[in-house]
Amino acid sequence: MTQAATVPQAEQIGAAPGLSAEARIFAILAIIVVGLLALAFLLPYLAPHQPNQISLRNRLLPPFWMARGSYDYLLGTDHLGRCVLSRLLHGARLSWLIALGATIVSCLFGATVGLIAGYAGGRWDAIIMRWVETHIAFPGLLIVLLLLAVLGTNLATLILVLAFNGWMVFAGVTRNQVLITRKLPYVEAAETLGCSSFHVIVRHIAPNLVPTLITLSVLEFARLTLAESAISFLGLGVQPPDISWGFDVANGRNYLLNAWWLVTVPGMAIAFTVFAMNLVARWLRNSLNPEARERSFARSALAGKVE
Repeated sequence: MTQAATVPQAEQIGAAPGLSAEARIFAILAIIVVGLLALAFLLPYLAPHQPNQISLRNRLLPPFWMARGSYDYLLGTDHLGRCVLSRLLHGARLSWLIALGATIVSCLFGATVGLIAGYAGGRWDAIIMRWVETHIAFPGLLIVLLLLAVLGTNLATLILVLAFNGWMVFAGVTRNQVLITRKLPYVEAAETLGCSSFHVIVRHIAPNLVPTLITLSVLEFARLTLAESAISFLGLGVQPPDISWGFDVANGRNYLLNAWWLVTVPGMAIAFTVFAMNLVARWLRNSLNPEARERSFARSALAGKVE
């Protein structure tokens, strides 16, 4: 009788707990952000107007809920009569594409360098880490502006220059993670059995890096979105007829007092992207980290017992 009563109670305590309110919020935000990224490649079909279509008759129209606003231009028009909503949607595609490309390049290069430094150790580790520290010592935005001024501005150059400014964080984090993972018993056992370095790295070390690199990539995507907007605002990023959020903020700064929506709309899009990506990164860190999952499970189990 006692055993039969104990089994259901154990099953109840050991069952996977449901999502907490905070986890549900982060999950919803993740779905929204992923949906926005998917929409970025469909935006040309969703924009109500061509983003560069000029209509001086409709210049500086306010959003539809204000006086003189029009449902034809839901978020108003700029100083040339171009649809702000259409430019916002097209600008999202290019801003996210640049940030995503730079994140991928910096992650691959930085993780490779950090993996070599952490696994090889010794002289290689010292040389690579001095290189990383020297690179970090220089102002990142200044280096990006100088490189763009010398190399010129195009999509590939923007991606490579931004990646050049961000790979160091991936190298440092990867190197530290490799140093920790190498001391684990199963890695030492594989090395003792004579497994090649390539086998040890690919089968035993690299899989442990994936959760950390995913979380770090999301954070870096948010930072690079902000960096691309800053560069475009300064005039060295995206050039006409291409569109980005930072470029639209620069175009609207002279009309801030009488046409606030020209700066506010793309500025809020940038802020929302950065804020949402930081929340998603926090949720991923808690979801992918085994220790965080165990703490969440323990709290849920304890709450269930208290109730």
